[in-house]
Amino acid sequence: MHNKNPQDLQEESSLLPGQKTRKSVREAMLYSNVKNAGQKGVIRCQLCSHYCLIPNGQVGKCLVRQNENGKLYSLSWGKASGLAMDPIEKKPFFHFKPGSSVLSFGTPGCNFRCLNCQNWDLSQGVSIKGKSILEMLATITPKQIALQAQKSNADAIAYTYSEPTIFFEYAYDTIKECKKQKETKNISHLFVSNGYFSKEAFELIKKEKLLDAIRIDLKFFDDEKYYEITGGRLKPVLESITRVHQSGTPLEIINLLIPDENDSDAQIEKLCKFVYSLSPNVPLHFSRFFPYYKLANKPETPIKTLLNARKIAKEIGLNYVYIGNTDLKDTEDTRCPQCNLLLIKRNRYIIEKNVFEKLKDTKNPKCPKCGYEINLVL
Repeated sequence: MHNKNPQDLQEESSLLPGQKTRKSVREAMLYSNVKNAGQKGVIRCQLCSHYCLIPNGQVGKCLVRQNENGKLYSLSWGKASGLAMDPIEKKPFFHFKPGSSVLSFGTPGCNFRCLNCQNWDLSQGVSIKGKSILEMLATITPKQIALQAQKSNADAIAYTYSEPTIFFEYAYDTIKECKKQKETKNISHLFVSNGYFSKEAFELIKKEKLLDAIRIDLKFFDDEKYYEITGGRLKPVLESITRVHQSGTPLEIINLLIPDENDSDAQIEKLCKFVYSLSPNVPLHFSRFFPYYKLANKPETPIKTLLNARKIAKEIGLNYVYIGNTDLKDTEDTRCPQCNLLLIKRNRYIIEKNVFEKLKDTKNPKCPKCGYEINLVL
């Protein structure tokens, strides 16, 4: 298996087949050459749970990892899009350093084909416009991103908008660059993920302590529905969530409730019982769906559906359950599971009250009223 540190590789100026201009490319990490595959030069990508078999000259399902003569290259390295400062609550992370600010970016390409994708122009850009979308974006190096994080006084960098697994080498280089620089070595690194990263990828993340927190979308609790709407499968996502939780990495789970797709009591109950089996303290966010992209014919999620989902989750025993994409009062607040004391009051992305505001660099602080340990990183 090729598990090469991209920082140890020289940036190559080369021509890939079909390209008329030179570009910088990076040799990928986590792939192996396959023998007896019926043809020579086939590569198995081991970055995500598709485990694509990629013949010479072809790309994987993400469309941005290409086999060139037995070597796998990341075509989206350096192609950052959407660089912007956001409150961490927008990601949303509610239990990791509330009130902090993050520098966010993504790249073209994705290993899912979600029919309701909010960032389809980026994630599906290569599928829709071809590789020309990559040529249109100027290369932004990890060093430049680290400098931008420093200038913006970012507390963290969020790898988001498209699936960060797919631009793993770029994220890896950026994290390593930040850790090298005195001014950015202490900032946090966050994945906003669909959870389809491979076991091998997460083992590397864990071994090198690359990430400080991960937010994962658990889109459906039905395998056929998962495949129909996203092109992925349920089991690998559940396995990823379990691995992250067992590793001790701060984890939050998002479930977008889509009318007539995953909003039945039975589906919600199954999902909540899975989260509870991990721990009642794993934060779960139910998010309101709005018509978009290829599901523009769907109605928005009724408020009563969201409230019902929250009620089911609470009855099952989950301690931290939130409702997003609404103006409902008190549904984004964090309360002590034992005495119900209001700990953090939120109004969308604004924190109006935080009883832990004066505490810093504390993991699992305690409720000031009853002493209950809160699943929260400050």
